Amino acid sequence: MRKILIAIDGSQCAAKAVDYAARQFSGMSDLRITLLHVLPYLTTSLWDDGHILTKQEREERKKVVEKWMENQRRKAEPILNAAAETLTKQGISAAQVETRTISDSTDVAESILEETRNGKFQMLVVGRCGLTAAKRFLMGSVTSKIITRGAGTAICVVE
Repeated sequence: MRKILIAIDGSQCAAKAVDYAARQFSGMSDLRITLLHVLPYLTTSLWDDGHILTKQEREERKKVVEKWMENQRRKAEPILNAAAETLTKQGISAAQVETRTISDSTDVAESILEETRNGKFQMLVVGRCGLTAAKRFLMGSVTSKIITRGAGTAICVVE
């Protein structure tokens, strides 16, 4: 069975990647597509305040962090569902589509590549927004990092 991972983030570029994959792989019965969304890293306001927390403070902090993570998962659901719907509307059966989220990632690109390698995916499909060369050099982008670090991985970049 062929396995394809599509990294999505709710952007128009990611939507184009999903649409491209749907058109390219529609009608293939020996295919499994995983839609992956990397949840944002824990916001700094939820980090430790720089002092040793009491047991009660740790418990309260844990509840706040869990609620924040649940909200992030809830925000990712419509993104994943819309992408899955795009695939099924173009002929890929719902049974062939899986959705997945990753949390606690400090490096989105590396998390996507790690998931690709660990899951033994034959291809990674990503969208790329048109950053200028200067912005890409100064800020970088997840897709640029994936291309740079993805040696040995089949990567399809959709612009």
